[in-house]
Amino acid sequence: MSSAGFRRTRIIPASVALIALTTGLTACGSSSSTATTGSAKAAAPAGSTVVAVGALSNGAATETSLTIAQVASIRAELPASVVSSGQLNIGLGQLPSGSAPIGFVGSDQKTLTGSEPDLGKLVAAVFGLKPVVSNATWDNLFVGIDSGRSDLGFSNITDTEQRKTKYDFACYRQDNLGLEVLKTSTLNLDGKFENLAGKTVAVSAGTNQEKILLEWQTQLKAEGKTLTLKYFPDGASTYLALDSGRIDAYFGPNPSVSYHVLQTAKTPNPTRSAGTYSGAGATLQGLICATTKKDDGLAKPTADAINHLIATGDYAKWLAAWNLSNEAVPTSAVNPPGLPLTNS
Repeated sequence: MSSAGFRRTRIIPASVALIALTTGLTACGSSSSTATTGSAKAAAPAGSTVVAVGALSNGAATETSLTIAQVASIRAELPASVVSSGQLNIGLGQLPSGSAPIGFVGSDQKTLTGSEPDLGKLVAAVFGLKPVVSNATWDNLFVGIDSGRSDLGFSNITDTEQRKTKYDFACYRQDNLGLEVLKTSTLNLDGKFENLAGKTVAVSAGTNQEKILLEWQTQLKAEGKTLTLKYFPDGASTYLALDSGRIDAYFGPNPSVSYHVLQTAKTPNPTRSAGTYSGAGATLQGLICATTKKDDGLAKPTADAINHLIATGDYAKWLAAWNLSNEAVPTSAVNPPGLPLTNS
């Protein structure tokens, strides 16, 4: 993963910091938000936690302070061992380099920031627990969940049927791929691969998005139409080709596209999202989920906490801060259908 937001994703689109926030221990109250600058934090009312969403993001997010009240009824659902520990251990798999906007080292060169640790902190606030975020490699993230070192994984983890043999899921974002074009382009995906007929699209080799593009290429060829795929060694080369008109679009992980769109907004060649497509393909909406050890009792309260954040509007504010509103889910479900074993 590179700091420019490019990732060589497999079918599952894949930080080192300890983040501690003070939480109160009273019942549910209201929530509110205010936009902030820098990393200043307001004092939390009794029984609430102020979470600085997008802090130290170096322009990857619009920093927004959300005041989250503990919800006693959801806290009561938690395993006794988690409550007695007083903290929620949140695991990320973003080593070695991180990936904006998912999880990366912030502008202070030491604090982990990103959409995933921020949602983990919001969930911890609903639980009335102190969030403790640890970073690992992708493989060691799951080792941490297996060993109990991490209670929950928040790291752009896709719901798959294969993973359900070992883990439970509480889903919180759509797992989407995105098509990025110059802002001046009239191209839009609109969920129809036919719209790419005659176009040249850049993609990273060995990725899920390449697999989907190759399928579309075959279907278009059967109709007597073309779709040309181009490969570049890095993000800089890809975007140079897009700026110069040598390619029509880049097809990659939607969070990476959303991040780059933000970065180019005030440049001579701004880009835009030309649509998203499920990372699971045409017949299933892929989902990104909080991940916990199977049957440990954390999936349901986590889904309930996310649904509480959806109901209060704080979920939408979290997504908007990270320019990920186009990946919103209407509700968080426990263990919904995931990528089948034949596509895992």
